[in-house]
Amino acid sequence: MAHAPKQNISFKNKKATFEYELVERFVAGMKLVGTEIKSIRGGKVNLTDSYCQFVRNELYVINLHIAEYELGTCNNHIAKRDRKLLLSRKELDKLAKKVKESGFTIIPVKMFVNERGLAKLEIALARGKRMYDKRETLKEKDAKRDIDRMMKF
Repeated sequence: MAHAPKQNISFKNKKATFEYELVERFVAGMKLVGTEIKSIRGGKVNLTDSYCQFVRNELYVINLHIAEYELGTCNNHIAKRDRKLLLSRKELDKLAKKVKESGFTIIPVKMFVNERGLAKLEIALARGKRMYDKRETLKEKDAKRDIDRMMKF
């Protein structure tokens, strides 16, 4: 009996790479409740305005929108609740130190479901870009697009 091919479930925060310079990336598990994993598998996730924050030495992702499950009953989850991220103490201490010392922030970059069926969140230690950096990014992207277009012909 052959197994059905697994879906590649992945969501990116496209705004993150434009707004921030990503310095270091981490992969964290998430503490989910009830119907949240079903909504994630259904593709009902929005990472755009979310960020990570320390609360009592624990890292939480704030403003992550996971839509309510359509077939959920009264036990359905709240769409924009704070969710605890599961990282090792060593990684948490490293992130806390970096965030406290200088202009770094922690943002979610990508959410995916791994081969074991667990939802994972890729977070990044990021520094905000200045306006001229954003313009440089747009120029580089346009130049790359022009080069790719010329290579096709």
